[in-house]
This record gives sequence, structure tokens and C-alpha cells, in this order.
Amino acid sequence: MNSNMKIVADRAIPFLQGVFEPWAEVVYKDGREICREDLADATVLITRTITKCNEALLEGTPVKMIASATIGVDHIDRDYCAERDILVCNAPGCNAGGVMEYVFSALYGVASRKAVSLKGRTMGIIGVGHVGKRVEEMAVSLGFKVRRYDPPREAAEGHFGYCSLEELLKGSDIVTLHVPLTPQTRNMADASFFAKMKKGAFFINTSRGEVVDEDALIAARPRLGTIIIDTWKNEPNINKELLELADIATPHIAGYSYQGKQNGTAAVVRAVAHYFGITELYEFFPKAELPENEAAKIDIIGKNQGEIASLLQYNYPIFTDDFMLRLSPDDFDRLRSKYSYRREIYI
Repeated sequence: MNSNMKIVADRAIPFLQGVFEPWAEVVYKDGREICREDLADATVLITRTITKCNEALLEGTPVKMIASATIGVDHIDRDYCAERDILVCNAPGCNAGGVMEYVFSALYGVASRKAVSLKGRTMGIIGVGHVGKRVEEMAVSLGFKVRRYDPPREAAEGHFGYCSLEELLKGSDIVTLHVPLTPQTRNMADASFFAKMKKGAFFINTSRGEVVDEDALIAARPRLGTIIIDTWKNEPNINKELLELADIATPHIAGYSYQGKQNGTAAVVRAVAHYFGITELYEFFPKAELPENEAAKIDIIGKNQGEIASLLQYNYPIFTDDFMLRLSPDDFDRLRSKYSYRREIYI
């Protein structure tokens, strides 16, 4: 053990306990309870999105590195960390497969319940990063037409394959959000946004709750066909009115696949290991505990919508997660931290 190295970690991060103990002192705490006193002699903070890593938490501590087992980093004040030479690492793309599975399990599940045909439909994907690309690939394989909106990527890659937000909203039967939270995306789904959507269109948000003006979404409910919400403003104190109006409502678990959690933990362990020269962990990857946790290949060739819906629901019965949140919305954090990770699918 390196007597000078102390790690404070969110106890809800899977596959982590026991990994660093040969080299460091490790303290595990609930993510919302991590405070400055915990970091008074800590070198590393390993976290999820629920821990706000800012001056209030970090000032006066010896923390040199923050490793977040998540795609997003909007819970970290990166400007403050840069000023204090605190290295920030995350796990880009770690849960892309899980979110893709969630989107289509939800989409086909609600379509089956409402007897809505998805044949010939257009999916508008807002944000075409790691997650958006996986959603696009699956959509194309399932026969959807696709529209894409992502100004930063369009600027880098050229205009081909992208459209304006207005074109996407007016021309899409399904609108799904896969953007990071930035000043440009905060409240982007506002009253004007929903007014431009096709009447009866599906709306899906699995990105960040703050991307959506929830009051505007509630007001737009009568003209939308389906609302699927996984991320919320003010988590864990979610909007109960929106919960009641949504067709599927889940506790920010869209990316909670077994493979996604393996990827996220592997990314932070490897980052910490490389920073501190723990060579034994440079290629760390958590092993699957049981064969049934391995990703599952599904065959969609020649299948009709009902058969595809059955395959998706068999691998991920999403309405169970919806039921559990509606039953105990005040247990939002517990439903996340005690979640049984599902296996991913691929085609």
C-alpha cells in the first residue's frame, strides 16, 4: 500500500471494492454524502454524477484527480479544477449500448401498448456522439429514416447528414435527446421546441433533465403522442406531475447495463492506475460474474414489429422499471443505487 495515497469513492460504483486496496487506503461513501471533510487527506475522488465536485467540496483539500465513472462531467466544475491542477477523467461512451437498448425497448414497448405502427417512421436524433451514433445504427437496422442535429459535429465533419433543429422537429415522428448539458443545451427543449414538433410525435429524454423545460413539456403534453423520460430536473426530487403524464418514467437508469458499468469502472480504474503508475491495473476490466450477464445477440432479420417488441422486452422488461418508480418516486436514489444491471443487446 502507498501510505500517501487515499481514495474516496462512491460506494454505488460496481466492481470497484477491493481493486485499489493493495496500493491505497480506500473509503467508500454514498455519493450525495461525500463532503469536504472526507477529502481532507484524499488524493483521488472516484465518483458518479450525483456528487457535485466544485469549490465548496474541493477547496483546501489535496485532491489531485477526479475520476467519474460516467459519460457526463457537468457535475464537475472543470474550470475550478483546471485552476487547481486537478486532473478530471470520465468514461466517454461507457453506457452507449445500454442507452440504445433503453430507447428501443421503450419505443417498441409503448408502440405495442398503443397499437402504433412504427413502419416508415422518421427518428430525429439530437446529439450524435457515442450514444447518438449507437441509437442511429440501431434505428437504421430497424428500418427507420433518420434525421440528425449536432452543431459541433456538423462544424467538424461538414453539413452532409445533418439538418437544422427546426427541420428535425418538423420532420420527425420520434425525437430523442442525446446531448451533454452545456449552456447551449440547458432548457433547449422549451415551448418553442415542442411547438415545432409534429403532432403525435414521440419525445424521449435520456440525456440530462436540465436539457428540458419541464413546465413547457407538461404544457405540450396534449399534442404529443408519447413521452418517455429517464432524466429529470432536481433529481432525486422529481416532478410528480410530469411523472404522471409520462408514458414511461424511469429513475435515470437508461445506461445501467452490466456492460456499461463494466466499461465505466474499467475507465476510471485505468485512469487512476496510469496517473499513479500502478502497472498491475493498466488493463483492468471487471469480469462477468455469470454467463447470463454477457451481452445478448438478437436476430431482427425478417421479424415484424410485434416480434421485435417481444425480443426487446424479453431482454429488458422496461415497464418493471417504470412501475417501480411510480410506486415509490421518493425512493429515486435507492432505485438507482440498488438497480439490478441488465445485459446489453446487439444485432
